[in-house]
Amino acid sequence: VTASYIIAAAITAPAMISLGVPEVAAHMFIFYYAVLSEVSPPPALAPFAASAITGGNPFKTMMMTWKYTLPAFVVPFMFTLDTEDGITLLAYGATSDIVIATVTACLGIVAMVAGVGGWVIRPANWLERAVLIVAAGFLFYTGTYQDLIGAGLLVVAVSLHWVRIRSGAAGSGGERASPVPDAIA
Repeated sequence: VTASYIIAAAITAPAMISLGVPEVAAHMFIFYYAVLSEVSPPPALAPFAASAITGGNPFKTMMMTWKYTLPAFVVPFMFTLDTEDGITLLAYGATSDIVIATVTACLGIVAMVAGVGGWVIRPANWLERAVLIVAAGFLFYTGTYQDLIGAGLLVVAVSLHWVRIRSGAAGSGGERASPVPDAIA
């Protein structure tokens, strides 16, 4: 991780800073991705080691790891694209701004995980998943209007899901009966 960070910081940080990204956000962005390089393709050393230990399929394990860490790949963009108050997600700014940024980031991650994973309370259908992913996009981008639209879409998606499962309607789209991924099962 240290070598990845040093190389990326020497090459990427000056460019990011010249584009107007605050220095602390640029270096945190680079460090974050240096850490994620252990689980993301193409190197993906951790999933390959795990598949060797467990005897699983290396490619399936790597792809499931990538799927589960997908929200982590979005978080660094959230604190480099923070347009309102600079770097509130990194705890710089007024306490209320930091709380709002943290809550909307968490809601965005929940929406993305539910949309990509296909589960809310039970398996989500394609419409619920699409609305959740769009809600996540709005929640990830900083701004009062974007946060309100994203939160509204999240409420709509969860409401649609709740009404569907309360009415007993089965989801369409061929959801699996088990939340256990194929790579683990």
